[in-house]
Amino acid sequence: MGEPEAGSEFGNGAAAAAGPMADTQYILPNDIGVSSLDCREAFRLLSPTERLYAHHLSRAAWYGGLAVLLQTSPEAPYIYALLSRLFRAQDPDQLRQHALAEGLTEEEYQAFLVYAAGVYSNMGNYKSFGDTKFVPNLPKGITTYFSGNCTIEDAKLAQDFLDSQNLSAYNTRLFKEVDGEGKPHYEVRLASVLGSEPSLDSEMTSKLKSYEFRGSPFQVTRGDYAPILQKVVEQLEKAKVYAANSHQGQMLAQYIESFTQGSIEAHKRGSRFWIQDKGPIVESYIGFIESYRDPFGSRGEFEGFVAVVNKAMSAKFERLVASAEQLLKELPWPPAFEKDKFLTPDFTSLDVLTFAGSGIPAGINIPNYDDLRQTEGFKNVSLGNVLAVAYATQREKLTFLEEDDKDLYILWKGPSFDVQVGLHELLGHGSGKLFVQDEKGAFNFDQETVINPETGEQIQSWYRSGETWDSKFSTIASSYEECRAESVGLYLCLHPEVLEIFGFEGADAEDVIYVNWLNMVRAGLLALEFYTPEASNWRQAHMQARFVILRVLLEAGEGLVTITPTTGSDGRPDARVRLDRSKIRSVGKPALERFLRRLQVLKSTGDVAGGRALYEGYAAVTDAPPECFLTLRDTVLLRKESRKLIVQPNTRLEDSDVQLLEYEASAAGLIRSFSERFPEDGPELEEILTQLATADARFWKGPSEAPSGQA
Repeated sequence: MGEPEAGSEFGNGAAAAAGPMADTQYILPNDIGVSSLDCREAFRLLSPTERLYAHHLSRAAWYGGLAVLLQTSPEAPYIYALLSRLFRAQDPDQLRQHALAEGLTEEEYQAFLVYAAGVYSNMGNYKSFGDTKFVPNLPKGITTYFSGNCTIEDAKLAQDFLDSQNLSAYNTRLFKEVDGEGKPHYEVRLASVLGSEPSLDSEMTSKLKSYEFRGSPFQVTRGDYAPILQKVVEQLEKAKVYAANSHQGQMLAQYIESFTQGSIEAHKRGSRFWIQDKGPIVESYIGFIESYRDPFGSRGEFEGFVAVVNKAMSAKFERLVASAEQLLKELPWPPAFEKDKFLTPDFTSLDVLTFAGSGIPAGINIPNYDDLRQTEGFKNVSLGNVLAVAYATQREKLTFLEEDDKDLYILWKGPSFDVQVGLHELLGHGSGKLFVQDEKGAFNFDQETVINPETGEQIQSWYRSGETWDSKFSTIASSYEECRAESVGLYLCLHPEVLEIFGFEGADAEDVIYVNWLNMVRAGLLALEFYTPEASNWRQAHMQARFVILRVLLEAGEGLVTITPTTGSDGRPDARVRLDRSKIRSVGKPALERFLRRLQVLKSTGDVAGGRALYEGYAAVTDAPPECFLTLRDTVLLRKESRKLIVQPNTRLEDSDVQLLEYEASAAGLIRSFSERFPEDGPELEEILTQLATADARFWKGPSEAPSGQA
């Protein structure tokens, strides 16, 4: 996410309020695509014990996912509670009859259903992918990681404070109050069941106190989201009874400790056991994970998933893992910039049963803790049933491609994306070394012999004790890393061994390469939807990354990539993207090689100034010829298609048997899935959410602190 303008308030501003009529950017269209997530066969193959384990983990994930409402916007918990009460009283069909009787048209009622489904799907009234506000399509994002009066300077000061106390920002929010003399006072609030009362936990209670840091008072407290996390913990305790092995049991015990005490160190310990739990039938991860939506790039959004192994696709990923050490040698940086030892990870294809949070990704590489990734390892996950529904493409909805590319694109997009996800997660996020000096002054690299390939000199910068990739590169960290991983995927998909692993040879292999690169350059153009000219910032990490790659390939020249403005058959502006497949290896590969090397060297050495100059330079959106990207952005907005909504099943415990409840692929089906998700305690959860939101309301109100978003 792009860095807000220095000095501007960003605790409540990434999209503006609508005017009298909502711009199409701020509505979900009535004909938005809705798909159901199919995990019936995977669930059927689970044993009764595995089903019980999956059920309680799913309940924990769904309860925890409610915290996202409190992380999204001040009004999101109230909107959710209102919709929940409404649909508990009447299901969508009953409500439709009343609405039509009161004079609404079918189109107006459908607009309401789509809005409600969007709130449930995104866990709030801001799109999880892009962070723009959406409103009902009837006659102008925001974040609550910070109080409404926080600025980028406040975020930087707070991060320095957290680093000084060896505290992670992942499970925190920052609140600022100004006293009568104009002096700011900061509260760092940790997510936990326990409040700030004394407990037997010395690890965290020693941190819960007042501090003076660079002349500003800081108070570290805990208890954020406490009643929600209490329900998460209760379900994790139940799941622990059905754990398949000691790794799972110890993992869940540490997660319980983390959510109870507010300890990221406990979550790291749980993650270590999770890494060691190789090849489980039921896979799961839960916590404050991804930092994409924090404007400063350090705080994690809550998510939890439960999924079941897809054995056929997992076998291909296992072969990729087996080749990983050799493939890492193909990457364009010296051996000293690669991890000392490749820690062989799990890499599985999973069918998702539950994914709670604001959205569902196609693949995951976790944990995000760099100290664990460097020394303990990680896991890679490809979400097969998500890919199947989210990336299915209709020819008539394919924008910005030449007609003679469309059929090939439809045929090979799915298979090429499997390859890209595999390379992105395993060898993208899984590659590269960070140069670190620990608290004792020891280095994990040889200062005398390691040479920076960009300068030909010895290494001049590195990470000090307490510094992490996220804390050091902050606002650009997520997007920069996604760009590096995407670039690795494009670069290594040219390797014949990779394509053979996935079963492609000869002409088919060449088509997979072409469509993978074509998909990336098209995505770079589509990314302009997620750029905000008024604030000169990006609202989505992956899309910013894809735009940067498009810029790199355009800069390579020689006709490798061209973007041509045209006029569509409807008389409105359009554009065409063309990739010269004959120049992918001769022009594209060398350009990507140079760029990838620079990305890795700057990351390894912790060179923030150099990294920002490189990345923000490519991410700049101007109307300079020949591409005129700001003008192209108008065309992209004109032709954009909304991301699909995905309907997930529920599990229900009947005596000791777990049932799978599935729903139709429609806005009404998605609403029903949420209405039936909390059958026993729906009213209690509504009350909890509104009480928590009301308690925070003072941080969003007042004449000098009113929300003032930017589109």
